[in-house]
Amino acid sequence: MADFTLLICDWYRRNKRDLPWRNTKNPYYIWLSEIILQQTRVDQGLNYYLKFISNYPTIQDLANASEQQVLNDWQGLGYYSRARNLHFTAKVINEKHNGIFPSKYEQIHDLKGIGSYTAAAIGSFAFDLPYAVLDGNVFRVLSRVFDIETPIDSTEGKKEFSLLAQELLPKRNASEYNQAIMEFGALHCTPTKPDCLNCELSTKCLSLKNKTDSIRPIKIGKTKVRKRHFHYFILTDAKNVILSKRSEKDIWQHLFEFPLLETSEEISAETLTKWSNSQYGLNAEINFIEKKHILSHQHIFATFSIIRIKCLKEMIRTENEIIIKIESMQDFPLPRLIDRFLEENAHIIFK
Repeated sequence: MADFTLLICDWYRRNKRDLPWRNTKNPYYIWLSEIILQQTRVDQGLNYYLKFISNYPTIQDLANASEQQVLNDWQGLGYYSRARNLHFTAKVINEKHNGIFPSKYEQIHDLKGIGSYTAAAIGSFAFDLPYAVLDGNVFRVLSRVFDIETPIDSTEGKKEFSLLAQELLPKRNASEYNQAIMEFGALHCTPTKPDCLNCELSTKCLSLKNKTDSIRPIKIGKTKVRKRHFHYFILTDAKNVILSKRSEKDIWQHLFEFPLLETSEEISAETLTKWSNSQYGLNAEINFIEKKHILSHQHIFATFSIIRIKCLKEMIRTENEIIIKIESMQDFPLPRLIDRFLEENAHIIFK
């Protein structure tokens, strides 16, 4: 096991990527990077990280910003609960810890939006605390090197991997080792086509020896995907448009979208036209555009109905709906689905 740790760290020193959050011990910057990189590729998250440390150089700056401002800066990253938790936690740190990021593992773990992995990462990277990280990359490396057949998403598996990861951790070099094993999984021991022939751990990799590397790690099963049908109505007079703020505890909470009808099943364009006519008192043909948006556990099938009318005030139906200038839409945080739709079709809609 000592050889494993030494080899991983040696590989890391020679192959690690030069990333800005690795060149700091500032726990706030490290926390930002960890939250941004959840469910996000490094090449995509880097620009957001640089934007956030520029716009909010201190925890106090983030805490004092409005939620809409933070969500707007987060736009395009998805999983907006991360941004809301980030903002909420910044305010907690500012109020309860005098703006100083806590340095004890238990205090870090107690913060909203920070689980065991993130607490271990921040604790080890910023404060050299001896806590092993355990993310998808680490699960994969350990399951292959030690040929572990216990499912990583089972209660037994989580306990087994956690004990092994902690046992392998060098107490005086936790920061580098944690970075190393994650980087090794991200760049070398990849989910598909790992470079086993040129791997320094090949002589120690039990799954390679037992020819089980292609089936490691093992998972119990996939999460059931929920299918949702969103029907958006773009009400515009060519200068203004109606937006609606999502207020329910659901995806995209507190983001803005077009007035929405959600149905459990797909419905026809004719049915949508009849519904919009009854809802908005119109009797006009509608232009339909269809899009599909995939989230981790949800598939959203969206249609966009473009309705051009003269008097938008008469179309307001709920207290969450507002009329805004078309050119100011960029000032409102929008779901990536809406944002991408506008990138492709704004010239058609608002002509």
